[in-house]
Amino acid sequence: MADEVHYLTPQGQKEYEERLTFLRNVRRQEVAERLRLALEEGGELVENAEYEDAKNEQAFIEGEILRLEMILSNAVLIEDNGPKDIVTIGNKVTVQEVGMDFTEVYHLVGAAEANPRAGKISYKSPVGSALMNHQVGEQVVVKAPDGDIVFEIKAID
Repeated sequence: MADEVHYLTPQGQKEYEERLTFLRNVRRQEVAERLRLALEEGGELVENAEYEDAKNEQAFIEGEILRLEMILSNAVLIEDNGPKDIVTIGNKVTVQEVGMDFTEVYHLVGAAEANPRAGKISYKSPVGSALMNHQVGEQVVVKAPDGDIVFEIKAID
């Protein structure tokens, strides 16, 4: 997993870098202060709930810092300057489910940046992988638990 490539858009890379900087420069110090104050309160550390909570938060923050560092060190930037005639990672793809009246837009990104509520789906997801390497006008079949879903590609941006 340490050598796994993480595809990021320029915006995604910026967000990860900002979060990493925040965790390193702000959250680490806040938790260190919580730990110091909990120790000053005295008592047995075994019975000090504030100290235990701060230690757990510190472990979480350090784990998140390591995760972000790993993603950024193995990041490959998705450039949005390629041809728009075939679906590739980084494209925004407008699709219409066959039989439906509305369209949906999916931005194909790497797994680390995927956020389906924001319309960002992994190029490895069932929908993303079905769309990859197809063109406008083509229909693709997505294998879903409730059966196959057929989408027609309307536009590639």
